[in-house]
Amino acid sequence: MITERCDDITYRVIGAAMRVHNALGPGLKESAYQKGLSLEFENAGLRFQAEHPVDIVLDGVSIGLLYLDHLVEEKVVVEEKAVSHPLTNDEVAQVITYLCATGNSVGLLLNFGRQRLEYKRIFPPQKTDLWRTRIHRYVWNPVGSVSVNSLPIR
Repeated sequence: MITERCDDITYRVIGAAMRVHNALGPGLKESAYQKGLSLEFENAGLRFQAEHPVDIVLDGVSIGLLYLDHLVEEKVVVEEKAVSHPLTNDEVAQVITYLCATGNSVGLLLNFGRQRLEYKRIFPPQKTDLWRTRIHRYVWNPVGSVSVNSLPIR
């Protein structure tokens, strides 16, 4: 049942992304596609949060925030890109990191920067203990904050 629900959500998200890409085409900044996608989600009746913050906690202490471009129906992590090159493993790894950090079971990586919308459906790995090795690349720390202890990489 959960898989069917996520399948329906990802199908609807991809459809919304296609409508945005068809209307705007490639060449804009990522923020334009993100706003367009929010509008399409509203039109499609999808519940979502844009720029959804995820607090990263280690030993009971907040070490920073991740910001998901969209979290749809509290189930699907959506990451948008607007790059002219094909999606790379680094961009896929970013979504995997977000899935590990949130515990969500499916993510969509969308690229609006090419002639045709590029999209990938991504699942978290079975073993998620190595996600900490990549998390530092995506964690936002407020300006001026100083870390007395770095995040241990296991």
